Amino acid sequence: MRQGRHAIVPEGRGDLRRLWDAGCPLEPNALPSWLGAEDASGYRLVARASLAGLSAAEREAAEREFESLELARLVVDDDPRDPDVRTVYVARPQAEAVWSIGIAAGAAPWSLGCGPVARPVLTAADVTDAAATSVADPFLLRVDGRWQMFFEVDNWNSWKGEIGCATSGDGLNWRYEGISLVEPFHLSYPHVFVADDGIYMTPESSQAGRVRLYRARRFPWQWEPVAELVAGLPFADPTVVRHAGRWWLFTETSGGANDTLRLFHADRLTGPWTEHPLSPIVRGDAAAARPAGRIVSADGRLVRFAQNCRPAYGTDVRAFEILTLTATDYLERPLGDVPLLGPGSGWNAGGMHHVDPVGLAPGRWLAAVDGWRMEDDVA
Repeated sequence: MRQGRHAIVPEGRGDLRRLWDAGCPLEPNALPSWLGAEDASGYRLVARASLAGLSAAEREAAEREFESLELARLVVDDDPRDPDVRTVYVARPQAEAVWSIGIAAGAAPWSLGCGPVARPVLTAADVTDAAATSVADPFLLRVDGRWQMFFEVDNWNSWKGEIGCATSGDGLNWRYEGISLVEPFHLSYPHVFVADDGIYMTPESSQAGRVRLYRARRFPWQWEPVAELVAGLPFADPTVVRHAGRWWLFTETSGGANDTLRLFHADRLTGPWTEHPLSPIVRGDAAAARPAGRIVSADGRLVRFAQNCRPAYGTDVRAFEILTLTATDYLERPLGDVPLLGPGSGWNAGGMHHVDPVGLAPGRWLAAVDGWRMEDDVA
């Protein structure tokens, strides 16, 4: 927490719990006009400040501080009886899903029998340059003999996702390096891959209503947008794959229902891209539509992974074998009768929703995965 001139400014979710514990319960006869008696127990008073006697510059600085309090999830209220008074409230902290990243291993990308590991390899606590509340959506890349991982960092201060980077010598023990890509809009799902002339990324930017293609100008820290692949829909978790001499793009587009998977294709990575005549290839099925990681080819099979968002977002991960993928036809089938990844205990007790398998040798695969659990107090 940071001590401002007029109030304490929270700098993370755990600070809200500390402010709540130190706050004063509200008196029934002194509730603000926007708060009914039935909800009064859900708020506490944390500060009251007066702007009386302040200079114009001091008032401007005070208003900036109040704006920062509101960005930090506090409620700043004008006093109807005194225009110089501001009252600051904190809402009761609610339990939230906290995501972490683990590593799994197995004989095939659809058979990760050795994982995930009992403990995560990266958590929000490992992030040193942002007020992270969760880390998720990990993608792996091996460059110059060293593992790189890109993933979503949920930044509490900016109210949006940013792309973080971690490195490893063995793929099992990871060190957080820093935030590598930030935009004015939310970013997640940093699908990173190598094409003929460089390293590319297609992070989710559904808030911007487009899929941007980024190229590493100075890997892994500098990324520049080089093309807009598709636009006009809330494209979630865009997943690009090269197959049979063409580029293919799978992306969910429902805008929240997680039940619509569209397919696009192009001769060149930078486009132009055309929607497949059978797209959407999944309609009205929240258990199979939303991508859950890189599409992989193994043992003569082309496999895509999907998040099962029933009964809730992030329940488990399922595998589908793509049987036909041409410019005119598409056919797939479930690969296996049970989820590939699902709820465990501890860090992934709530569920899982992502897998990024990488082949090491015949019969040996390493995968980055994520999972979540409910946690009501995170420092």
